[in-house]
Amino acid sequence: MKTILIFFLAFNLYADAKQDMFNLYQNKKYEDVCSIGFKNFYANKNDEEFVLTYSFACLYSDYIDRLAVPITMLKFSTESRSNAAYFSVILMQKKLLYHALIDGYDVSMFKFPTTQYVLSKVFNLYSKLGKHEPRAFYIFEDPNDKKLTYKLYVINNKDLDKLIIEEFYDTIAVKRHIYW
Repeated sequence: MKTILIFFLAFNLYADAKQDMFNLYQNKKYEDVCSIGFKNFYANKNDEEFVLTYSFACLYSDYIDRLAVPITMLKFSTESRSNAAYFSVILMQKKLLYHALIDGYDVSMFKFPTTQYVLSKVFNLYSKLGKHEPRAFYIFEDPNDKKLTYKLYVINNKDLDKLIIEEFYDTIAVKRHIYW
């Protein structure tokens, strides 16, 4: 009887976590969804709906590094494999852009599929600069919308440097993305 009660409680906690994630996702509370998904990931790693919700929430809340494990889990359907490839491109671009800005690595030789995600856009614009002298910051104009610009720079911390992308629309700050 005790085993049945524990199973029932565990099942309800799983169902509640997934439902909570879905409700929060619908309300664009992506950081909360990413946190709940992170805490419950291994118990739900075989549930692709859970993994996809978690992954997109982490992407939208700029927790790009949390995509590494879900990328390997998303393999059982065409949609999941497609999303895994999408997440892989963004994760690779983030890692290479960070390497370029921190270590001076030339990324101009790389040609990746592109996405509409802000990091992909900035990676593509940065890679078009070719080999150049490092700058304190970079300003890029969106090729599809002249009113949209991106400011790229690094904040040096004693523990870990952070890559910053600020989005501006008509000189008004829209969003600030922080990556490490």
